Amino acid sequence: MIKWNKRFKYPTSSRSVIRGSRHYDLGQEKLPSVTTILSATQSAEKIESLAKWKERVGDVEADKIRDSAAIRGTAMHAFLEAYLLGKDRVDLTPVGQAARIMGQRIADRGLADLNEIWGSEVTLYYPGLYAGATDLAGIYDSAESIIDFKQSNKPKRKEWISDYFIQLAAYAMAHNYVYNTKITQGVILMCTKDNFFQKFIVDGQEFISFQHQFLRKIDQYYSDQKSIVA
Repeated sequence: MIKWNKRFKYPTSSRSVIRGSRHYDLGQEKLPSVTTILSATQSAEKIESLAKWKERVGDVEADKIRDSAAIRGTAMHAFLEAYLLGKDRVDLTPVGQAARIMGQRIADRGLADLNEIWGSEVTLYYPGLYAGATDLAGIYDSAESIIDFKQSNKPKRKEWISDYFIQLAAYAMAHNYVYNTKITQGVILMCTKDNFFQKFIVDGQEFISFQHQFLRKIDQYYSDQKSIVA
């Protein structure tokens, strides 16, 4: 049985779109999301790689693959959110049934080492800089952690998903700053549409290096924003 420990009061927030990018409304602040910052600061190599893939499969097929993955991911997250609350979410659509199997695979294979949940689907923010929502904050395999669930069309290699680790590092920095925690570990629990489960963990100096990468991206993002406004 999963243990909940609601030791932190996480903020409520709403989302808005500013110049086409997602922001979180937190009191008087409208902060760019972590994904907005990552998208705006993609490397030239990543942009080129995505463009080549779209050219290879065609725009229509690329949009279809992207949209199908997004719908499936939303359904899988909904199942897992209910699962963590001890509820059974029933979605009898074909996508819902497939997502349920994927979510159950993550629950069975990935959540055995989850010791304690502080919050699920919680908003995290670093005052004046950024905000976002993480799937889980808590203790995983005895370490304070940020945990995210991911779906994928095919299995991944660790070196392909650095943006996921940067995202976790950003959430950890925000959590540590606001709540004085010592999160030093990020966990990705992933399942493919063919129900292949993968777990990726980053911690220690490697996790710190991803935090530094995100800090550089923040500098780049706000520098670019000043140029746009000017």
